[in-house]
Amino acid sequence: QVHLVESGGGLVQAGGSLRLSCAASGRFFYSMGWFRQAPGKEREFVAAISWIADRTYYADSAKGRFTISRDNAKNTVHLQMNSLLPEDTAVYYCSASAQQEWDYWGQGTQVTVSS
Repeated sequence: QVHLVESGGGLVQAGGSLRLSCAASGRFFYSMGWFRQAPGKEREFVAAISWIADRTYYADSAKGRFTISRDNAKNTVHLQMNSLLPEDTAVYYCSASAQQEWDYWGQGTQVTVSS
């Protein structure tokens, strides 16, 4: 059975940092990533990392502030978020690709950035 378990969300002041983690189990994923959804908005891509190609991808809003990384031994992906802005407030979802792109999702973790 596939599990994606997120952790690390919380409340932080603008300019602060948070580190999200997503532990995956149950099968091999060729890529993992993070998406977010703010109230009243559609879910949007934040960052992703390819397990095979070892490449990273970022939304423009995340470039220069967020860093995605992986721990192969623990099958875990991290999202280090620095210089957080109030507009980063959202529920952040971990997603993984196995048979097709983004076919597995975590339950989400709330990130709130106060001004």
